[in-house]
Amino acid sequence: MEMKKRINLELRNRAPEKVTELVLDNCRSSNGEIEGLNDSFKELQFLSMANVELTSLAKLPTLSKLRKLELSDNVISGGLEVLAERCPNLTYLNLSGNKIKDLGTVEALQNLKNLKSLDLFNCEITNLEDYRDSIFELLQQITYLDGFDQEDNEAPDSEDDDDEGDEDDDDDENEAGPPGEYEEEDDEDDGASDLGEGEEEEEDEEDDDDYVEGGDEEEEAEGVRGEKRKREPEDEGEEEED
Repeated sequence: MEMKKRINLELRNRAPEKVTELVLDNCRSSNGEIEGLNDSFKELQFLSMANVELTSLAKLPTLSKLRKLELSDNVISGGLEVLAERCPNLTYLNLSGNKIKDLGTVEALQNLKNLKSLDLFNCEITNLEDYRDSIFELLQQITYLDGFDQEDNEAPDSEDDDDEGDEDDDDDENEAGPPGEYEEEDDEDDGASDLGEGEEEEEDEEDDDDYVEGGDEEEEAEGVRGEKRKREPEDEGEEEED
C-alpha cells in the first residue's frame, strides 16, 4: 500500500494520462505487485522503480510509449520477456543490482528492437568469462553496456548534450547583436567613404588647375623672351644707320 500512497502523492495535481515521468524509488512493493501503476499511464516515457523490492515484472502494465526504465537494486531474476510485450519501445534499461545470473535470462531482451543501452552492473552475470563480448553478440541491437560501448567509449549524457546545445544557441544570439546594429554601422562607413572620395576628387582638380596655370605662365615667359630677341637686332640696325 505504501507504493500506492506514493503514486497518489505524485499524481495529486495530475491526471495519469498526462504524466510522462514517474519516480517511485525506495517505495515498497507487496508480493511483487506494483499497486496503483496501471494502463492509464498512456503517455509515460520515463519510469524509475529503484530499490522497491520488486521480484517480478508480471504485474507491469502496458506502457507503449515508455522509453527509459530504471529497475536497479531489486531482486528480479527472470521473466524479462514481459518487457517486449508491455514496453516495446524501450531504448534504455537499467537492471543493475538484480539477481540476473546467466545469458539465457538476458536472451529475452532480443525482442526489444529499439534497445540501445543496457545496464547489468553488480549482477552475477558480470562475473562470466567474456561477459561483455557475449552480451554484445547476443544483443546486437544495443550500443552501450554498463555505460560503455564495445570500444570502451563512455555513453553520452543526453541532458548535458541538451544544455550544451542551449548554451551554444545563447552564444550565437549574443554574438549576433541586436538587429539593425550592423546595418547602421555599414551605412555610416559608406557615407564616410563617399565623403572621402569626394574630397580626393576635389584635391585632384585643384592640382590640375595649378598645373595648367603654371604652364600658362611658362608660355608667356617664352613669348616675352622671343620678342626681346627679335627686337635686339632691329635696335642694332637703327644704331648703325645713325
